[in-house]
Amino acid sequence: MEVDLSNRLAKGASYGMHCLRTVVLATVLPMSLAVSILAQQRGSSAPANATPPLVLANDQLEFSISTMGGKFLKLQLRGSEPLNPFHTIGHFLALDGFGAPSSQEQAAGMPFHGEASRQPVDILSRHDSGPVHSIVMQSFLPLAQEKLTRTIELADGENIIHVSSEVESALNIDRPISWAEHATIGPPFLEPGKTFVDMPATNCQVRPYKPGPIPGRLIYGRDFKWPMAPANNFERADIRSIPSDKKFLDLASCQLDPNRTLAFVTALNVDKRLLLGYVFPREEYPWVMSWMNYTGDQHAARGMEFSTQPFDISHRETVEMNPLFGTPAFKWLPAKSKIQSRFLLFYTAVPEGFTRVDEVKIEAGKLIVQDHASGQQIVLASSRGL
Repeated sequence: MEVDLSNRLAKGASYGMHCLRTVVLATVLPMSLAVSILAQQRGSSAPANATPPLVLANDQLEFSISTMGGKFLKLQLRGSEPLNPFHTIGHFLALDGFGAPSSQEQAAGMPFHGEASRQPVDILSRHDSGPVHSIVMQSFLPLAQEKLTRTIELADGENIIHVSSEVESALNIDRPISWAEHATIGPPFLEPGKTFVDMPATNCQVRPYKPGPIPGRLIYGRDFKWPMAPANNFERADIRSIPSDKKFLDLASCQLDPNRTLAFVTALNVDKRLLLGYVFPREEYPWVMSWMNYTGDQHAARGMEFSTQPFDISHRETVEMNPLFGTPAFKWLPAKSKIQSRFLLFYTAVPEGFTRVDEVKIEAGKLIVQDHASGQQIVLASSRGL
């Protein structure tokens, strides 16, 4: 079922949260203004933050988190090339909204991608002693009338960050919620012909409408099987890879395999031999939207946006398109109730000849990443599973 998005507002982005070591943050979130799609592409959707970022580190990783919205700013391997995989807009939380609000929501002050990413955070607690380090944040979203609690953990000796979140409704009615972890990679980690995105996806759809001045190479509104998307001029485009010959702006969303309990999305730079990945319960995040903003310069971006809904559109539009490929296109937040989510983030070097990610699984306190073609696998310590 296609959705007519031709009247969507072309507005910008916002920010979210992320941390390494057990982190729980507390935030009180006021209203903010929506910004343009250009600001989204260039990561300028949040006001300047004069407060130094939070820095969490162990013997494997160093991780920086903005005190403005809890955005994940920087992630680096210790003892290796200090290469940050994140785009300048980082990894932010789109809540409670993913994409442009409806005209009525906009008139009421709701910003693009919701309120959660746009406010300074209060740190409720922080623990840096012991084998596991932590911070806690809690946010009240005044327009959505929701309370957000975010917890992040990093254990010594591990390349894995554990993030858990809880959203509580202050309303007396059930309501659809829009929730997306807007993970975004950019240069120099994002390199044409050298960076590849993998996920256990099945059915996909090109976004029926794409805002912005950069032309798209994919055919709007067309269904396809991951990763070969229908392109213009009767061609097929492998959207695992980053094109090296042209500039494109495309968006496509993929259903993650309904037969899986855990899903993943990864980005691998085969030249630098570095791998960034996310693992999460498929039931909590059944979709990954790819924002493919290939500008050919330092503003290039690839969004790996795992979410409760296929596209970055309003609450009303997600309900109207439900379901897509037999999978729900939105999630309920019951009256006066709480819902939770969790995911793991990992960053590691890979061996020579490791060229793709076919499987990510958690077994007996270990996270295992497999490349079936090369027969190689990476095993990371994971004291906390999902």
